[in-house]
Amino acid sequence: MFAIVTIAGQQFKVEEGQEVFVHQLEAKPGESVSFDQVHLVGGDTDTKIGKPTVKSASVKATVVDHLKGDKVIVFKKKRRKGYRVKNGHRQHFTKLKIDAIKA
Repeated sequence: MFAIVTIAGQQFKVEEGQEVFVHQLEAKPGESVSFDQVHLVGGDTDTKIGKPTVKSASVKATVVDHLKGDKVIVFKKKRRKGYRVKNGHRQHFTKLKIDAIKA
C-alpha cells in the first residue's frame, strides 16, 4: 500500500516501512507524528483519490533523527567589477520512518 501525502509543504509518495527525509519538523527523535493531508491512497486492488484530500485517511510516522544535508556553495560574481561573494548553506532535515497508512 502506498500514499501521496503532504509533509511540511511538500508532497511525498510513501510506503509502510520506508524512510523519508523531509524539511525539519518540530518533533523530538523517537516521537510519533501523524499527517492528515493524504491526497491518494493506492493498494493492490483499489485506489482512492481525494478532492483534494481523502477523508479519514492518515499516515503515521516516527521521527528517527534530525540531520543536515550536504553543503551547497552559492557563488556570485559580476565580471570586470571585482565583485565576488561566496556563501555556503546546509539545509536541516528530519528523517521519518513511515509506520502505518490508514485509508
